[in-house]
Amino acid sequence: MHEPLILITGGAGFIGSHACDAFLADGWRVRCFDSFATGKRENIAHLLSDPRFELNEGDIRDEASVAAAMQGVNAVVHLAALGSVPRSIADPLTTHQVNLEGFLQVLEQARRAGIIRFVYASSSSVYGDSPDLPKREERIGSPLSPYAVTKHGNELYARIYHGTHGMETIGLRFFNVFGERQDPEGPYAAAIPRFIKALQAHQSPVVFGDGRQSRDFTYVGNVTSALIAAIRCTDRRAFGEVFNVAYGSRTFLMDLLDALRETMAKHDPAFGVVKVQHAPERVGDIRDSHADVSKARDILGYSPAVSLREGLGRAVPWYLAHWEPAKP
Repeated sequence: MHEPLILITGGAGFIGSHACDAFLADGWRVRCFDSFATGKRENIAHLLSDPRFELNEGDIRDEASVAAAMQGVNAVVHLAALGSVPRSIADPLTTHQVNLEGFLQVLEQARRAGIIRFVYASSSSVYGDSPDLPKREERIGSPLSPYAVTKHGNELYARIYHGTHGMETIGLRFFNVFGERQDPEGPYAAAIPRFIKALQAHQSPVVFGDGRQSRDFTYVGNVTSALIAAIRCTDRRAFGEVFNVAYGSRTFLMDLLDALRETMAKHDPAFGVVKVQHAPERVGDIRDSHADVSKARDILGYSPAVSLREGLGRAVPWYLAHWEPAKP
């Protein structure tokens, strides 16, 4: 008897490739669907020889490609998207097409294929201008970026498909995910890999604003445990709902940098004395972010096991081994 087959869209991305690893380890066959617009072949190169893994190259906006990818699938994990708030402000049309139209294409093709369980990535960006801390799922503000609009739209469509078609949709609002394989290159790189890359080159990392912004930095291993918990979930209260996925703590950016320099200094003391430079705040960024994860804990059985410092301890050696420092 074959193991069940899961479709992971965006499976060659940072989070997606970790999800592929996790579901294979959990006893699934994995079909990875990726356009490689932002995903990387090296992220899944170690999986290509596994007979339980298959790669489908395609775009989530293409009906025929998505429909073909759904054949024989037992459940869907939808992670494919164009990330980054600044990218969405610079190019809102493409962000809308991929993140909203592409999401609807995947959701509709899953429905047509008779797939019931559909777990998808939302984002902490949906909290927008809400000042409430910690962030609780039922209270969101107005979105501050096109990216946030698309992620909120995903949640609305998923809720509708649960209500009208009975699909078991579960949305996960990811908070500032970091870890191995996260790309430090390019203008839309996330904070932690960007900081690591700068420190590795003994260059001052750039902090936008005063550095007193706070984030709930979440190690990627916590995220994959939430994905598996959502796929396994039998509690009907989860369906049509969204859940915060984070560590559940608040870290100021300057404190993050201190922890990062301390972690990297274990490998080279020179990393620990690199100074920081400040730049103007970025439009569309949320000031503070801190998740209440009690809903995910109570209904999904989610239990984040890896702290920020432990996650940095895992991620930093990977970056030091895989990325050459930039030339001065």
